[in-house]
Amino acid sequence: MLLALAVSLMAGAQTRPGTLKGKVTDKITGETIPYANVVLQQNGKMVASTTTDINGNYTIIPIIPGKYTVLCSFIGYSTFKITGVTIEADKPRILNFQLSIESEMLQEVVVTESQPNYSVGATKQVVTAEEVKNLPYRNVGNKNSVSPGVYGSRYDENTEEYDQISENGYKKPTSEPLSTFSIDVDGAAYANIRRHLKEGALPPADAVRVEECINYFSYAYLEPNGKDPFSITTELAVSPWSKENYLLHIGLKGITKPTEELPRNNLVFLLDVSGSMQAANKLDLVKKSLKMLINQLNEDDHIAIVVYAGASGLALPSTKVANKQRILETLEALQAGGSTAGAEGIQLAYEVAGENFLKNGNNRIILCTDGDFNVGISSQSDLVKLIEGKRDEGIFLSVFGFGMGNLKDSKMEQIANHGNGTYNYIDNLNEAQKVFVNEAGSTLLTIAKDVKIQVEFNPEHVAAYRLIGYENRLLNAEDFNNDKKDAGEIGAGHTVTAIYEIVPIGAPMPEGFDIDPLKYQKPERKEASLNDEIATVKFRYKEPNGSNSKLISVVVQNNPKPFDAASVDTRFSAAVASWAMLLRNSPFKGTTSYEQIIAWGLAGRGTDEFGYRAEFIQLVRLSKELDTRNFSSRD
Repeated sequence: MLLALAVSLMAGAQTRPGTLKGKVTDKITGETIPYANVVLQQNGKMVASTTTDINGNYTIIPIIPGKYTVLCSFIGYSTFKITGVTIEADKPRILNFQLSIESEMLQEVVVTESQPNYSVGATKQVVTAEEVKNLPYRNVGNKNSVSPGVYGSRYDENTEEYDQISENGYKKPTSEPLSTFSIDVDGAAYANIRRHLKEGALPPADAVRVEECINYFSYAYLEPNGKDPFSITTELAVSPWSKENYLLHIGLKGITKPTEELPRNNLVFLLDVSGSMQAANKLDLVKKSLKMLINQLNEDDHIAIVVYAGASGLALPSTKVANKQRILETLEALQAGGSTAGAEGIQLAYEVAGENFLKNGNNRIILCTDGDFNVGISSQSDLVKLIEGKRDEGIFLSVFGFGMGNLKDSKMEQIANHGNGTYNYIDNLNEAQKVFVNEAGSTLLTIAKDVKIQVEFNPEHVAAYRLIGYENRLLNAEDFNNDKKDAGEIGAGHTVTAIYEIVPIGAPMPEGFDIDPLKYQKPERKEASLNDEIATVKFRYKEPNGSNSKLISVVVQNNPKPFDAASVDTRFSAAVASWAMLLRNSPFKGTTSYEQIIAWGLAGRGTDEFGYRAEFIQLVRLSKELDTRNFSSRD
């Protein structure tokens, strides 16, 4: 009995749990990283995981003593993997991580401990992954000091192109009561801004499209419950950056479709394999991204692969996803080289899509490129006509931009707009996961097309208004009822958000906004009951295969909430809009500052399932450190 008791006590001592704890920070700024993922593995299997708290700290307990592999990751940063980590009973093991931006694109950073055990207790040794400092690392902010092999080439010449943006100004409802625009669900601008910031520089002002920053994020609008495929949410609140003004928040939510209800897919991957795609964050990232998408598809879906460089060609005829291995092998075998015949590739892709057209399915071309179309159809207008014609036949086009230094942002956005598709910029694998996994339904399936918004403002309550963003989506008032006028699309589960800034009657007019009173025009009034209404919001949309639009209308009452009492989504979207205006140095930025934006973002973070909003707050902090323009309101 004594022997059995001794054995039992010894076994108990051996199985007493250990603890792993530490802190995760940004290697460059030293800022803590909240909501980073820390995973504990043994023999290739996950045994425990956690996320860091708001201060970047994490703790995993209890842990059976032994040797483990620890991985730490966060959106936009390289993943660190440390093997041979020893956990001892009753002794806390401290493991701190200093995460770097994706300097080693797509390559998991592996750090192996030089010693199997570290002393603990009173002389706790802090493991900071010091070995990482000896790895090839790009000097942030210096485009001429890129480590060889990180991106495949140096920034000898930057030929990125962005359309000039002339921001929307204020309008008077007595002279322009109607504001009309097409929706925009693209998220490319936000991801591209993130890339610039993590390269150590503020983005060009024209790279910042405010509406794409706002719509990068999903919002918790109610699911549709009627005959229409989306719900409508409106909220009026006091503006946080101009206290005497209001913000009108308008939100749409597309119906979420379960995977089993999604139609069959006829997809054509149109891949740029020209010489400009040789860098690791271009074609290599394209391959890894599309593998994620393939894993979301059903066996009955079809994929074809068309490539273009000096000439275009069919790398893979339309093939069932059930034959996944053949698709993956074809994809992996692609190599970059030659000039770029983008237009010829598009023609072939449409031909292949047409030959395999699914009458009740999703027929779509997935174009992956850095946007450098310099061979093929010489006229941009001819290319647009081709895309629009195929759009009307039911074959849509979505565009995904990759890489830097050669990004033709303006061209890719225009192509996607005319092709009834979305435009996204993929700067790392986490963004690929967001677009092709987390949001696969909205990326692939259009539930409504030609979605237009028209807002009529009541001059009884509105002295002036302006639409924040959407500058390249503006429509004439008469376009709203014209079903021949093309507009934006919304995908399954998509949310779309628009914000107006309103100057109420009695508030001071914005500086520089001085229009003489009209002599002949008077506000149109219908009935006294309308005096409580500040605006009427109208929507038109078509079914994906329809030609006649349907109308929805909602009224907004003149009862603004204090900003602090507004919904989480209104506060967060206002923070994003304010940040984008600050990056642009917009004349409409008001009294905003980076610190205020961080506070608004934290208050509006909500559940944040995937950590996108937490990442936004980190980007705002990084923007503040990189901004040397000395705004009077930045501190």
